Amino acid sequence: MVAERRGAVAGAAPARAPRIGKLVVVGVGLIGGSFALALRAAGLVDTVVGVGRGRANLDAAQRLSIIDRQVRIDADWAAELADADLVLLATPVAQYPALLAAMAGRLGPATIVTDAGSTKQDVIAAARATLGDAMPRFVPAHPIAGTEHSGATAAFATLFHERNVVLTPVAATDPAATAIVAALWRACGSRVRMLDAAAHDRIFAAVSHLPHLVAFGLVEAFAARPDADDIFRFAASGFRDFTRIAASSPEMWRDIALANRDALLVEVAAFRAQLDRLAAMVAAGDGDALAAVFARARTARREWEATYGPTPAAIAADGPRER
Repeated sequence: MVAERRGAVAGAAPARAPRIGKLVVVGVGLIGGSFALALRAAGLVDTVVGVGRGRANLDAAQRLSIIDRQVRIDADWAAELADADLVLLATPVAQYPALLAAMAGRLGPATIVTDAGSTKQDVIAAARATLGDAMPRFVPAHPIAGTEHSGATAAFATLFHERNVVLTPVAATDPAATAIVAALWRACGSRVRMLDAAAHDRIFAAVSHLPHLVAFGLVEAFAARPDADDIFRFAASGFRDFTRIAASSPEMWRDIALANRDALLVEVAAFRAQLDRLAAMVAAGDGDALAAVFARARTARREWEATYGPTPAAIAADGPRER
């Protein structure tokens, strides 16, 4: 099977999302900040505590009413966990092992922990190694939403409208905790889906991690050329659309590429073989073969857009992308 309960909507959810008395967001950037804003907009959170490294970003988050108060990561931030209802980890995934280790033994008896990482097997392994008795209350998650912008000032409440959120609970995960996290994401406007962690990492290596690697690599290669000024001067909308994701956080995508390296390398090899195949067609002047590839790709792309593409509501939610 490609996935456990492939595509299934998370079940056993409460009729309505529970109110969160205290939410701790570790990493108040685009994702963490938008989650807090979405729950505020839904009237489901009382107090939001932001934890992070940079004073300027935390100050901006507080000024924008994303968080109510802040704690620097180099302070005793884990003291905030004992009475927290929910903790969201939304930092680059390479930081998770240290963060989870700091949380061990400091969580309240009913505190639920979830995350927003783009890889899942490594995150689950880190949680298993550190959380101990709190492991059943850890619900691995991945919201499939974002822009090329980062930091608290990039956050907006409608980021998750009509977007998928994938949950990857394991056998040890308490179904009640999964149901609560699912209900909160639905309150943010998301569609909640379930996958096992290995299937998640394999799928997103193909549809997310490889495209980012290609976009970063292409822009870097062009920037290093002696005619880079001419290339960028005449680049138009096709180049802009194709490489938009290369404006994303280098730290975050470095961590993702390394965390999911095995699955990503499989996709890199397959894509390299496809490029070699296309290059051979160009070298041979085989227009018919090229046209056939392009036609199949166009059909697949149009079918994907018609079946899974964003709804008008989701397109509208992308409005703040350019700020």
